[in-house]
Amino acid sequence: MNDSASNFTRLSELLDRQKAAFTAAGAVSADERRRRIQTVIDLLVKFHDPLAAAMDEDFGGRPKGFSLMNDVLGSLASLKHARDHLEKWMQAETRHPFAPYDQLGAQAWVMYQPKGSVGIIGTWNAPLFTLLSPLAYVLAAGNRAILKPSEITPRTAAVVAEAFAGMFDPTEVGVVTGGPDIGEAFSAQPFDHLVFTGSTAVGKMVMRNAAENLVPVTLELGGKSPTIIARSADFASAAFRIAAAKAANGGQLCVNPDVIYVPRERSEEFIGSLKIAFAGLFPTVADNPDVVAVVNARHLARVEAYVDEAAAAGTRVEASPAASTADPDNRRRPLRIVIDPPRDTHIMHEEIFGPAVVVLPYDSIDGVIADINSRPRPLALYYFGEDATEQQQVLEHTLSGGVTINEAMYHAAMQDAPFGGVGASGMGHYHGREGFIEFSHVRTVFKAPAHDPRREWGLLPPYPEHFLAAMQSQVTP
Repeated sequence: MNDSASNFTRLSELLDRQKAAFTAAGAVSADERRRRIQTVIDLLVKFHDPLAAAMDEDFGGRPKGFSLMNDVLGSLASLKHARDHLEKWMQAETRHPFAPYDQLGAQAWVMYQPKGSVGIIGTWNAPLFTLLSPLAYVLAAGNRAILKPSEITPRTAAVVAEAFAGMFDPTEVGVVTGGPDIGEAFSAQPFDHLVFTGSTAVGKMVMRNAAENLVPVTLELGGKSPTIIARSADFASAAFRIAAAKAANGGQLCVNPDVIYVPRERSEEFIGSLKIAFAGLFPTVADNPDVVAVVNARHLARVEAYVDEAAAAGTRVEASPAASTADPDNRRRPLRIVIDPPRDTHIMHEEIFGPAVVVLPYDSIDGVIADINSRPRPLALYYFGEDATEQQQVLEHTLSGGVTINEAMYHAAMQDAPFGGVGASGMGHYHGREGFIEFSHVRTVFKAPAHDPRREWGLLPPYPEHFLAAMQSQVTP
């Protein structure tokens, strides 16, 4: 049996074992849920250094401190929030029975039950966070889980597999590793829920596979997150905050600003401020250990091709810091600012996911809103400005997974609020109570009263003469 066939067999057998263990165990107590989450917390504390080192090696340059901040501490925030709130979330909610049974002693409530075994497919750009942040809420809901780390960051995947194998019974949380073939097989398994983080194109394939087994899905897919600089904005502050966002992970984050709308008459001012702000963070690039490299040669070539195509079409491209001859063996790159490219270029349609950004001059906010609404729904939207009326207009006339005002990406760090997409940027969410509900079966329970009045009220066959008239009398506006 080849490695792929062997991995597929192990995956299928592991899922069968998890489902059997889930059924045999019955109800999952709050103490048991907390124990599982605490074990993941302990795992991160124990393995944080080898995990950060693996991410640095996988990226070919990713500061260990950034990996700790983004992936380890980000995951710990989700895990601790879920651990500390799950008991409150688990409580059944009393609901009011319908009339007249509410007067006869009927009772009703909603209970939250675990679904069973949840598959989580992570991605390379945040190889721990995209696994362990949803896992926090999967475990809080009482489920078991199988994790599939990205094959693009294989060293990180290997450490994740080793860590979980050493600290978890695989029937509680297991890990499978492998390439796209295993990912394909993973999404075709009869999980009780499936979480996928990645591109929209792959998300569609995952959803098709899941549909064969009617598996519900949570998809976090990204998109071209628009950023609006209003005329009322503090331009220097906005430029700095956007520069800091573009600096994070080399721009390789699903909620990274992608298209920046700037008032036409102040576009040069903003571009200059953005260049200064980014160069202030990274005075040099190629030799700067603080710069996160593009993850591999294929992704670097993709980003470079977007920029080169726009430049070949006559688009002005600025670099910050000033670009020098690129070292093909070094994947660190300056921020390229692509100014008003033709609408048919790839950079205007594809998520950049790297150290580049588009700036589009605009004349009216109505035109900006129309342009945003002409595109697929993004995962994030950003508005910089102090005009409350205009801010509300943007919020009410656009749709995105989430919004941050006068900053970028911060809404995704909220643990007490749902994080997820809409339309092409995904479906479902995790974080907060909504994440707990996402991975729970929300079950309605109705307890009937001892006395059944339907016969005496003439509501059962054979129907009395007045039955039709009684029903018609209740058809009211």
